[in-house]
Amino acid sequence: TYIAGTNGISNGLVPMLRVFNNTARYVDQGGNKRPGAFAIYLEPWHADIFQFLELKKNTGKEEYRARDLFYALWIPDLFMKRVEENGNWSLMCPHQCPGLSDCWGEEFETLYTKYEAEGNFLEQVPAQKLWKAVITSQVETGTPYMLYKDACNRKSNQQNLGTIKSSNLCTEIIEYTSPDEIAVCNLASIAVNMFVKPDRKSYDFEKLKDITKVVTRNLDKIIDVNYYPVPQAKTSNMRHRPIGIGIQGLADAFILMRIPFDSPEAALLNKQIFETIYYGALETSCEISERDGPYSTYAGSPVSKGILQYDMWNVTPTDLWDWTVLKAKIAQHGIKNSLLMAPMPTASTAQILGNNESIEPYTSNIYTRRVLSGEFQVVNQHLLKDLTDLNLWDDTMKNQIIANSGSIQNIPGIPDDIKAI
Repeated sequence: TYIAGTNGISNGLVPMLRVFNNTARYVDQGGNKRPGAFAIYLEPWHADIFQFLELKKNTGKEEYRARDLFYALWIPDLFMKRVEENGNWSLMCPHQCPGLSDCWGEEFETLYTKYEAEGNFLEQVPAQKLWKAVITSQVETGTPYMLYKDACNRKSNQQNLGTIKSSNLCTEIIEYTSPDEIAVCNLASIAVNMFVKPDRKSYDFEKLKDITKVVTRNLDKIIDVNYYPVPQAKTSNMRHRPIGIGIQGLADAFILMRIPFDSPEAALLNKQIFETIYYGALETSCEISERDGPYSTYAGSPVSKGILQYDMWNVTPTDLWDWTVLKAKIAQHGIKNSLLMAPMPTASTAQILGNNESIEPYTSNIYTRRVLSGEFQVVNQHLLKDLTDLNLWDDTMKNQIIANSGSIQNIPGIPDDIKAI
């Protein structure tokens, strides 16, 4: 882009991202206790997209790399259509083609194709060439994250505020931002394995709902008593009052109930756990709203029109809870929080509680965990108990599991029902 002040040309995204990269390294909470982390979201029509995809790679010139940042693509549906039909994709300068990041859906497609028709692009490439560059980057570096701009906006309860332009560092919550507002996520996770009943055959949904109601009230209070480093963050939090309830220990719950992770029974339990948390959070947010009034920007939101999250996905909940009664209450009193659910990674808190992270399956039964104080061998506690109960646990078994990279599927002598879970 032309720089009017100096009569020069901008060097694009890469030098700026290297500044952010070094800022993240500098902000490490003292003594490298917890390095800073940035996630950079970019739409695939940006002219620097190919250089963006190279930034985390292990090879190449150092001045074109920024490996400490996390990268994400904010992908419009139009790009995926072009990939599917093997069409061309136009790369544009946001200064010469303003407004593309401020709209989504049909409005975006209209504006983008208008700029294309006017020849207002810097380069055209086959859409599949860019798609292959994305996949190559993912294989080599694990990034970029892939988020779909139109779906994120279409299914957000904050869509009445304006166009949402990104998710957060760990992609668990999608919030509206603007020059006046820095989105903040107020998070807590529930250890869902704690609600498996002692008989290990049934699940205590009532207790889960009760705990969800406590968590919802606590998170809502935190919004009011929190310390905000900048006023824009406080403005956003006070206006929209988003909270994010996630889970940990889902894989542990399945194992305790002897349910294979990929079974229909696990899929149903997973669905009912999240239904219960969503129901409990909505009910509590509605109760707070009945007392204090709804959040400032409630009017015009999907929930204010009777549209809950499952309605946006055209999904019918199970008959575990009475959604009709809850919808009637919300129509009368509103809700206090614009967002309620956010399945975060729980990497630290799951370690503290001894659970498997978030909604993830166990990736290995024996692995090494690196923390500030050193390295530790970790064994899947459930497998260890089962093998000990069967008198199968000894050094030979341990070495066999290590030799199989933490898998038990090819080890003779272990019963099939244990292999399944």
